[in-house]
Amino acid sequence: MKLLFPTLILLSGLVFSQKTIPNDFKKIPEILDNTELLYPFIVPDKKYNYWSVLRNNPDSDEAIIYESQMPDFMTINDPAPEKGFFQKCLGESCFSYLIACENSQSRYFSNEQQLRDFIGSVDNLPEAILIANTFGYTVDSTNKLGSSYKMEDQYVSMYLSRFKNNSEIKESFFIKINRKTGKLEMKNNGTY
Repeated sequence: MKLLFPTLILLSGLVFSQKTIPNDFKKIPEILDNTELLYPFIVPDKKYNYWSVLRNNPDSDEAIIYESQMPDFMTINDPAPEKGFFQKCLGESCFSYLIACENSQSRYFSNEQQLRDFIGSVDNLPEAILIANTFGYTVDSTNKLGSSYKMEDQYVSMYLSRFKNNSEIKESFFIKINRKTGKLEMKNNGTY
């Protein structure tokens, strides 16, 4: 009997401390955990003649991640930027950037804030995930605490993850993105 009471307290603590996702949240499809597959879903707020997402690679065929329909008469000869968004390393194929053509003028979007500005209002789940990615949050398709969402008229709410202090431990975050402004709010949901 002396062991039964402490054991029950410990077990009840484990059961009640389990993190749960509300029932109205859906699992994010696994394919959306790859940032490069999100770009085709961008619906820019401004009208561009053409836009393309590239990685810094001197081989033009390998540099293209995604491109919208480019008019036949257009050529872009501007040099690539020195930096970009989602910087992974130093050297080739280490970051991405976006180039858009507006009124026959090319314009680069080469950091996280500029990518958020290019996206503008949030039209769909992939855009919301891209915005969250610019703040370091990712989809962890192996756990609902890192890959759940709910779409509403004014907000996209998601549970996403981030590695804690460059370790193997993952943290769950509740992310809420205003669909009109793209503004992100977050709350730490603890490790898992």
